[in-house]
Amino acid sequence: MPDQTTPPEAQPQKVSALELAGRQRDISISEFFLKNRHLLGFDTPEKALVTAVKEAVDNAVDACEDAGILPEIKVELRRRGRIFTVAVEDNGPGILEEQIGRIFGKLLYGSKFHKLAQSRGQQGMGIAAAGMYGQLTTGKPLHILSRVEGEPLATDLYVAIDTQKNRPDVHRKKHLEWGHPQGTRVEIVLEGSLQGGRHSVGAYLRQTAIANPHITIHYQDPDGHTRDFFRSIHSLPPRPREIKPHPHGIELGRLIQMLNNTDSRTLMQFLVNDFSSVGRKTAARIIKAAGQRVSERSYPTHIAHTQAIALHRAIEKTPVLSPRTDCVVPIGEPQLLKGLQSEVAADFYTATTRPAGSYRGNPFQIEVAIAYGQAGEARVDVAEGGRMNEVRPEPVPAGEDLLGLKDEPAHLLRFANRVPLLYQQSGCAITRAAIQTNWRAYGLHQPKGALPIGPMAILVHLASVWVPYTSEAKEAIEPTPEIVKEIVLGLQHCGRELAQYLRRKARLRREYERRVYIETYLPHIGGALQDILALSDEERDNAMQRLDSALHESRQKQGGGHDGNA
Repeated sequence: MPDQTTPPEAQPQKVSALELAGRQRDISISEFFLKNRHLLGFDTPEKALVTAVKEAVDNAVDACEDAGILPEIKVELRRRGRIFTVAVEDNGPGILEEQIGRIFGKLLYGSKFHKLAQSRGQQGMGIAAAGMYGQLTTGKPLHILSRVEGEPLATDLYVAIDTQKNRPDVHRKKHLEWGHPQGTRVEIVLEGSLQGGRHSVGAYLRQTAIANPHITIHYQDPDGHTRDFFRSIHSLPPRPREIKPHPHGIELGRLIQMLNNTDSRTLMQFLVNDFSSVGRKTAARIIKAAGQRVSERSYPTHIAHTQAIALHRAIEKTPVLSPRTDCVVPIGEPQLLKGLQSEVAADFYTATTRPAGSYRGNPFQIEVAIAYGQAGEARVDVAEGGRMNEVRPEPVPAGEDLLGLKDEPAHLLRFANRVPLLYQQSGCAITRAAIQTNWRAYGLHQPKGALPIGPMAILVHLASVWVPYTSEAKEAIEPTPEIVKEIVLGLQHCGRELAQYLRRKARLRREYERRVYIETYLPHIGGALQDILALSDEERDNAMQRLDSALHESRQKQGGGHDGNA
């Protein structure tokens, strides 16, 4: 019954189902992320600036590696108040003119999403999302300059995103001379804020150089200061090979989709041809475990829903070999150590690469490295033989030193497929594993539920065909049990190496201190011996008798004291 005190015009009006239906409309993926930009890492101006640089650098490095070119990346930042221009230039193969618009002006467009092989990007959103954020905050489109090898002129154009239709809007296109035979330059104008410290652009580039020792990065900040991160490895990493899905990583809906889309004529052919690590014997065991509902000659597209359920259960129960691991390319222990040594001034380095594992049928590999030393100051290192060597690290901008301080928690460097993870550290599998590790067993102080204390950088890298990120922003790794276990094992290995170093260093320091003590008092002892040798035999005998008497009297007093106490 309507409220008598409420005027008729303020009372809710009835709306028909037809009117409600008329209000429903499609939501473009671009429009969705435009209103939820925090999901892509653009929630604050400080974070947005770093994320835009990250996405552009990732694209540039990927393009160079795919073309077999040692990457040479140039990053420039220009500032006008709160408006920044991010420019990233590479020496890659360039982009075909007809592809530029779709790559930079359409979300969920890329070549890596359906490919089971290690890669930096997965979703095809990164650089387009950076351009969309710039368009939202400044109204300016992306500016792209690209030249393919052999073309006489470079293509220069501007790309905006039609967010309602998720398609590129290309305009102001022209062809011009460019002083590079090939490559791509991307400029994004956006609202941002430049911060220092370990979440800065400079810190991100330094970590990128550690995990990618084969690239060179030239960085120019808004004040015109330049910094170079030169490559320490002069060869490209091996190219990962693509694999087919592993049966133990397939969910029921995905299995039904694969059955409907396969070109195989029989179920036996489907299992052997469309999956990784499945041979005819394994396929026969799966079909047998599925029962009478299916046979080897069943036509995949004719398999009913109940048969697909039986087949999926049979796959889960049947042992299948682990997937091939050539789809994953770790950094490698020598390369990881070179990257650390070139960017982190420490006294001790160690690294390990764990054997490949898998989660949900997806191959992955864990790498762990530790750098230990005194950050940001001259250090004294104890070398073999007791010699003390002074070590002076290269100067690093304030707050960007990757080593922790002596009385502060260690600095945790997290990487996924060679890309630094700067944010959401607390919710990451790497952080959970580092906290679970018992660092006290390796001679370090560790508060409960926290990272160890000391001048140390802990680096963990996950290489996988599909990284289980916690969000589309790709800032943290889901703590799956398989991944956490492998990280802990890698940390324990490096922890044992560190404990041996700390024990050896403590022993050498004690030996050095004893040597210094002896050298301090040796001249006095030598002088006393000379005085004794200068005495006659009778004088020495009298001196020894007086010494014996004094010692005897001292013992008697001590004995009497004990008796009195008793």
